Amino acid sequence: MRLVTYEILGERRIGAQTSGGIVDLRHAVQSLLAGHGAPNAATEAAWRVPADMTALLARADNDFALFRQALDATTAPAARPETAVTLCAPVPRPGKVIGVGRNYGAHAAEGGLAKQEDPRLFAKFASSVIGPGAPVIRPRGIVKLDWEVEIAIVIGRTMRAVSEAEALSFVAGYTVLNDISAREFQFDVAPPQTTFAKSHDSFTPMGPVLVTADEFGTPGDVELWCTVNGTEMQRGNTHDMIFDCATILSYISRFATLEPGDVVATGTPAGVGHFRTPPVYLKPGDVVACSVAGIGTLENPVQDPA
Repeated sequence: MRLVTYEILGERRIGAQTSGGIVDLRHAVQSLLAGHGAPNAATEAAWRVPADMTALLARADNDFALFRQALDATTAPAARPETAVTLCAPVPRPGKVIGVGRNYGAHAAEGGLAKQEDPRLFAKFASSVIGPGAPVIRPRGIVKLDWEVEIAIVIGRTMRAVSEAEALSFVAGYTVLNDISAREFQFDVAPPQTTFAKSHDSFTPMGPVLVTADEFGTPGDVELWCTVNGTEMQRGNTHDMIFDCATILSYISRFATLEPGDVVATGTPAGVGHFRTPPVYLKPGDVVACSVAGIGTLENPVQDPA
């Protein structure tokens, strides 16, 4: 399934992206339950499909069978055109966003850095999350604004001290994330402030969809790329990851519990602006587009503060 969070007429809802458009998941579940004679179909559907993706994932516990049945039973007229809704980040306010730094061999090399023995982790504030089409705001005084296309893991079940062999069974799905970074705070101050550099408001564009793990598969050989104003800046493949998704999740869960709706950004390939010669940075008027094969494209304009 391709799950989305969207807004229509000022109301936020959970839906599924289909070939015919966006299907309201709660309405689809209600219709299915009513068709099976459930006496309180509307009440049960509202509980199973709340308006918040984190709550939905917690209640589903990685069991999406009912949702699939509901979508299979949905007729084409029930879908809305994507142009009729506003897509939000699939998980608009995650409990945690954890990033993995220097996790692609080519990206570590372009920065003149050796491979690490363990994943290098940082946090991104949940308040920095925005959805497709929302503007990345360049803070006043920041000029070294950079892009990083990443595959992001969305957690579906609570995981604590999980082995690598089990780790991917806790994944709800995957989405695209742009790890926007103010390189001034990451590289030009001592000590470096990596978390702050990557957590300013609007610095975590995410979307456009959450592709469930059963549909996406294991992200071991997946192409991802980034363009700025239509010019390709990054292109890589997950086979260049130093630590794969299972290793990352297992490592984190040894020290911190991961919960439904938490997001783990898995690192970026080579081609970021800061390490180019000369460096290239985002500026107001630019449009940055991050793509992952099998998921889609996340596009955001860059603006100065109002």
